[in-house]
Amino acid sequence: MMIWTTVLGLAASCFTWTTAMYHDKKGHRNLQYLIEPPVYAEVLGRREGNATLPCVMQSKPPHYKVKWTKVQPNQQGVENIVLITNGRDQKHYGAVGPRASLRKAHSLDASLQLTGLGLEDDGTYRCELINGLDDESVTITLRIEGVVFPYQSRHGRYKLTFTQAKDACAEQDATLATFKQLYQAWTEGLDWCNAGWLSDGTVHYPILHPRPACGQDLLPGIRSYGPKHKSKDHFDAFCFTSTSSGSVFFLAGPFTFAEAEQGCRQEGAELAQVGQLYSAWRFAGLDRCDGGWLKDGSVRFPITIPREGCGGLPEPGVRSFGFTNKSKR
Repeated sequence: MMIWTTVLGLAASCFTWTTAMYHDKKGHRNLQYLIEPPVYAEVLGRREGNATLPCVMQSKPPHYKVKWTKVQPNQQGVENIVLITNGRDQKHYGAVGPRASLRKAHSLDASLQLTGLGLEDDGTYRCELINGLDDESVTITLRIEGVVFPYQSRHGRYKLTFTQAKDACAEQDATLATFKQLYQAWTEGLDWCNAGWLSDGTVHYPILHPRPACGQDLLPGIRSYGPKHKSKDHFDAFCFTSTSSGSVFFLAGPFTFAEAEQGCRQEGAELAQVGQLYSAWRFAGLDRCDGGWLKDGSVRFPITIPREGCGGLPEPGVRSFGFTNKSKR
């Protein structure tokens, strides 16, 4: 198996490898052919796993097509088609299409199956029945289970344009988080005073414990700067990552950055990315009190069981020493 490696200071952490619809006289939706899914219907998946998005017909018109699309927020008129079928033949589109198929568990089943889930598959999908006259649709949310982490440039706070923030997350085995992902992380305890880019070009920061310079006397919540100029404005980033097929492991040092790289290579691995460390902390319960090198030159350590002398904070998390001199052990 391919292996990544993370070397943590004095040590090393290595990583191994919607649409027209029927309404009644009161204005309520009344579908004739599709069955409305439960309110807030959501399917949970993990990266590299599989998921099925339900869409079931209660009856079939004589001639029809079913079209699955991925809905792009804040992009009216943009339609990312995944799959179109007439009940016999299927045509696949885009990056998701080759990994998509209909479940066909029974004659009325138009549910979409996705394999090899990636971070970018997170979002809202529309199942649309088209019969040339009275089209109907239902929507389902696919949520990739993961973790959001704040990320800052090695050059300091608020140094990233939108594109640089997007690239920085990608370099750390992550994507820019969506607002829904940031909100979920906030409900799970994310409290961060620095503002960061999200995938839609807006800038926010989550606060659970208001304090001077962090919302002051305002109630807890997600502070918003709204949309910002993608090339002129500079902030940090909120990145989102999920599970991985590899694993992070620890090498005892002490190491300089170069020695840490070499130590991981000797183990058939490479220094871990920040997203991989967060994934190992969140999904594998990695807990080490020793700070160590990561691939981006930062020094961090994951704490699952908070205790005295291991970060000083009562909550679990990944502690950071920031970017330090690479010659330091």
